Amino acid sequence: VHPLQYAGLTVAEKLASVTSQMKKKGATAAVFAALDDVAYLLNLRARDVDCNPVGVSYFTLFCDKETGTTVARLYCDPAKAASEEVREQLKEAGVTVCPYDSLPNDIAEHMEACAENKVWLDQKRCNHAVARLVPDDRLVDDVTTAARMKAVKNEAEIKGMQMAHEVDGVAMAEFMAWLEKTVLAGRKVSEVEVDRVLTAARARQDGFLEPSFPTIAGVGSNGAIIHYKACENDTMKYLGQEDPILIDSGGQYVYGTTDVTRTWHFGKPTEEFVEMYTRVLKGNIALDSTVFPEETPGFVLDAFARQFLWKAGRNYGHGTGHGVGAALNVHEGPQSISPRFDNREPVVEGMIVSNEPGYYVPGLYGIRIENLLLTVKAEVGNSGEGRGFFKI
Repeated sequence: VHPLQYAGLTVAEKLASVTSQMKKKGATAAVFAALDDVAYLLNLRARDVDCNPVGVSYFTLFCDKETGTTVARLYCDPAKAASEEVREQLKEAGVTVCPYDSLPNDIAEHMEACAENKVWLDQKRCNHAVARLVPDDRLVDDVTTAARMKAVKNEAEIKGMQMAHEVDGVAMAEFMAWLEKTVLAGRKVSEVEVDRVLTAARARQDGFLEPSFPTIAGVGSNGAIIHYKACENDTMKYLGQEDPILIDSGGQYVYGTTDVTRTWHFGKPTEEFVEMYTRVLKGNIALDSTVFPEETPGFVLDAFARQFLWKAGRNYGHGTGHGVGAALNVHEGPQSISPRFDNREPVVEGMIVSNEPGYYVPGLYGIRIENLLLTVKAEVGNSGEGRGFFKI
């Protein structure tokens, strides 16, 4: 059970919000197939997926249009909901545990019960086996209420995320001091050892559970591989004073999730490396200090981080920012900061997004600088437009 002091809302409160949105959408059933949606709604955490505190499951909420009564069902291995604490929490919220494979039959029965019944699910975050159960004329295909609710952090979630970053910062500082001292002393450090020592530093912090994703520790040319994972094989490199290292890592804590990237060089970098690092850093600062009006989608903000690289005819081939879960998945939507113009989801107050511009030269090096940012109201005085402004 995810503690209420970090969740901020009870399961009953969350399901009441879902029911309200279902009525607005004209849906009589809502299907949640994304594992982090289920974990968020039911204030539950599990260890079924490495680095993601979620359990293999589905969740549905059925609503009778005539009586307004709702039926909530969690579909999973019953053994996962067998503890007294979990059973009590689900009972208080009126949630019934059902066999994992009984979902298709329940959806079919609901549609057969009334020709006007409609099912709300997000086909972009649902497997084909479930999506094909609902014909187009009975489907409400849209981002789920859970996705938008968990994207906007409440006060308790924000506090938990801040706590996570405080202890994670301690771990990073300890690791950075060790790495600099070791390399400057003349010893070369393997990428795998970097991962192991950094993870150990996090593990010493109260509330640490596991990394939030496999650590990316790339020396020299391996840093140009955006999602590189070091292994003890021929591709593994050793960090000395000749090459830079890019380290992208994070932690899952009971109270929050972190994701941070830093790039170091402990020797004498080339002039080109210094220039590109500076342009990436300036882009990171530019996005961090940007003020924008409400209803601004993430793709509008993307150019602020790229502008200094663009001025030099350079770019990077990944998005600038993604949403991050509160003690949940390190990659979360529906918002993003990227060139994907089809994502019109606005960045709003309470959203946490990453800010991670970079630059990569295949065969030579990679640069990325990443922080997580909380979207807040910006103090801009009287804008004269009658609408608010935000900053991240």
